[in-house]
Amino acid sequence: MGLGAPAKGRTWLRGDLGFILILPFALFLVIGPASAQEVGGSPFLLSADQIIHDNQLGQVTANGNVEISSEGRVLLADSVSYNQRDGVVTASGNLTLMEPSGEVIFAQHLQLSEDLTEGFIESIRILLTDKSRFAANGARRYGADRLELAKAVYSPCEVCREHPDRAPLWQLKAVRVIHHRSAHEIEYRDAVLEVYGVPIAYTPYFRHADPLTPRKSGFLPPSFGSSTDLGTSVQVPYFWAIEAERDLTFAPIFTTDEGVVLTGEYRALTAKGSYNSEASLTYPDKRNDNNERLDDKEFRGHIKSLGQFDIDQTWRWGYQLNRATDDTYLSRYGISDADVLTSTAFVEGFRGRQYMSASAYAFQGLEVEDDSGTTPFVAPLLDYAVTLQPERLPGRLYFDASVVSLYRQKGFDSRRLSVDGSWQLPHVGPAGDIYTLTTDLGLDLYWLNGFTPTGNSGNSSSSSNLEARLRPTVALEWRFPFVRREGTVRQVIEPIAQVIVTPYGGNPKEIPNEDSRSLEFDDTNLFSLNRFPGHDRVESGPRANLGLKASAYGVSGGYTSLTMGQVFRLKDDDTFARQSGLDDHRSDYVTALTIAPSDFFDLTNRLRLDRDTLSLNRNEIYLSIGPKNLRFITSYVSLDRDRTADALEAREELYNSLRWQIDKRWIATMESRRDLKNGGNQIRAGGGLQYLDECIGFALTVERNFTRDRDAQPSTSVNFRFLLQNLG
Repeated sequence: MGLGAPAKGRTWLRGDLGFILILPFALFLVIGPASAQEVGGSPFLLSADQIIHDNQLGQVTANGNVEISSEGRVLLADSVSYNQRDGVVTASGNLTLMEPSGEVIFAQHLQLSEDLTEGFIESIRILLTDKSRFAANGARRYGADRLELAKAVYSPCEVCREHPDRAPLWQLKAVRVIHHRSAHEIEYRDAVLEVYGVPIAYTPYFRHADPLTPRKSGFLPPSFGSSTDLGTSVQVPYFWAIEAERDLTFAPIFTTDEGVVLTGEYRALTAKGSYNSEASLTYPDKRNDNNERLDDKEFRGHIKSLGQFDIDQTWRWGYQLNRATDDTYLSRYGISDADVLTSTAFVEGFRGRQYMSASAYAFQGLEVEDDSGTTPFVAPLLDYAVTLQPERLPGRLYFDASVVSLYRQKGFDSRRLSVDGSWQLPHVGPAGDIYTLTTDLGLDLYWLNGFTPTGNSGNSSSSSNLEARLRPTVALEWRFPFVRREGTVRQVIEPIAQVIVTPYGGNPKEIPNEDSRSLEFDDTNLFSLNRFPGHDRVESGPRANLGLKASAYGVSGGYTSLTMGQVFRLKDDDTFARQSGLDDHRSDYVTALTIAPSDFFDLTNRLRLDRDTLSLNRNEIYLSIGPKNLRFITSYVSLDRDRTADALEAREELYNSLRWQIDKRWIATMESRRDLKNGGNQIRAGGGLQYLDECIGFALTVERNFTRDRDAQPSTSVNFRFLLQNLG
């Protein structure tokens, strides 16, 4: 059939599957399974300089710039012929087959049987989508799922453009290579690994996953390390692709000083969500707190698991499990430096402007002073919140409710019911000033068992008592933003004033403090109506929050912002700790300055200045500078005690990190954390070097930990990881 006037010297044909259409699919079967039934009736497009049909011989031949297109596949060749009598398809001369998926096959000559399941190809080369390559003297196909290459070479390394004849960094040579399509496996018989053309390893049999498959069971790159705690170590992970939605990584660590540490990770996707679990287990010599070996052994390990699942469009549930056999296991084996392990289970729902949740918590303290008997279990914790916008009442209504129960093996138990309702009315004045009136009424009911109020003598009572607290609040906020545009910079200056009125005596000593033990006074809560993070403590008495926000924004995305302010109250509030900056009738000054003119520079400085002397009670500096390929980050923290209960010792620390992407393949990192108190002791220091290209990859890290915690002593660790791309 014609497609219009042909180009001079060329013949175009178009039609259904026939004697010439079979060719692109014959080559397609070399690199992927198919069948005649799958391609029957498919349209094709053929172009060539010359097409000859010999009816007597039953031979069709296309010569000169042959191009066959069908279903996104394109075959280029110098000559293609099909013999209808013996059922042989032959193609030769600069064969190139381009697949829709991106693979490209090059060859000089091929012959395939009529049923397309048997045949051979000479001088075959295959370029896969990940740029890895196969080359062989010849290839033969046995059925639709098996391809054998004779005297083959495989490598993902790019050929040097300046010296194309030079051997790649590494390659696999084999007498025979068998590619199992459906299993996504490649087998090597009598294989030799060469580095720059020099043989370094031989194996009679080797197998690895097809580079085209994203998930396949097999060994992952090993890691080698040395540690003063564990000795020399080797970790050999094995990845098990159980199903498309589930996999398991088993990665035992073999150490010279502590035996074998069994580690693993399990991941799964479900129709409603996902979950994953990590665990480790070992059986080393038992040690005392001085890190001295004892004449006994013990099991040590940990588990970390989390998951989240949808119930329906409103509800979902999830969990997080974190436990260790003892306090120092995680730090000694370099798994984690956490101080507390938190386990929880929850159910939560979102519907319109409503939020509902039910959860439970368990904690495991890892510090030497932690007592598991006094650590509470939280079950249940119920929360409900809703925002309403009534038709007959201006403004918005907010309602919150919370129920919580805390249990201890030793000490007192507590249950709390809190309900809170508030009404908020915003108003914009004629001059652009913004007013917000807030009224709030909260009620807390406590049921306590065995609680002894602070200051009472005697032992804790085992009797139960009921405590109640009413929390009325009225607050008025005023803001007046001034906006000015100067060239390409927009400037905003906004003075803010808040007046809050609540009655005194909001924190009776009969109510325990469970959830508001830690408080940091800074710019983030300067304009909060209640700065305590939980329900058990509230700010009481009339007070005012006064401050200023100023900022400048550039059209390129850079900005500068400043926040500063102070809190005033009619009377001192002894609810706050002395070093919190809020205990006096006049608080400390708080400021926060951020300067980020571009992506190359970001500086934030938070200060808390003494109300009388302007000395620094808290100083935080965060600096990130440099382009993306050379980024330096430093943070400095200096603070006095800022807890409302158990005092926290003053702290002064400096953290530095550097990430240098030398080029697209090399990355160097360094980090240091130092305690500037007590003579400036180092806490941790380390560095690493990483290289990754299409051919190989390796990573080297060195870390020194200077902290001491019972049997977890200061240690130095060196770790090395190496991989051959696609082989592990």
